[in-house]
Amino acid sequence: MTELELTVTRTISAPRATVFNAWLSPETLAKFMRTPTGGEASRVKTDPVKGGRFSIVMITAEREIPHAGTYLEIDPHSRLSFTWESPYSLDDSVVTIDLAELGPDTTEITLRQVKFRSEEARQGHTKGWNAILDNLEESIS
Repeated sequence: MTELELTVTRTISAPRATVFNAWLSPETLAKFMRTPTGGEASRVKTDPVKGGRFSIVMITAEREIPHAGTYLEIDPHSRLSFTWESPYSLDDSVVTIDLAELGPDTTEITLRQVKFRSEEARQGHTKGWNAILDNLEESIS
């Protein structure tokens, strides 16, 4: 077990409030929280309050991949932090999303995740988060 981490940064053409709210909306999360290979919309449940839980089941043609977590911090329009329970991350893995307003319709997302089972798991999550951020931009643009 190791303390590997990753950081993914992306600029999205959407207002910061829109980007932030997308992470808490079950309908929007279902659209963009998909595997890197695409697949159909995920099944999502959220209780978007500090200490609340979420569940995301990503669906591919071959299988369903469960993800869950607890919201640790919800700072409207600027920061979201939650535990990330997935088959390939450690139980105490945490994802932090910081949003910076670069202009009225431009937001920079910095997503950081800590604690992976292996370098291979970290690389897989890097690919996954990049695909998810691509899907996010498509979903809210």
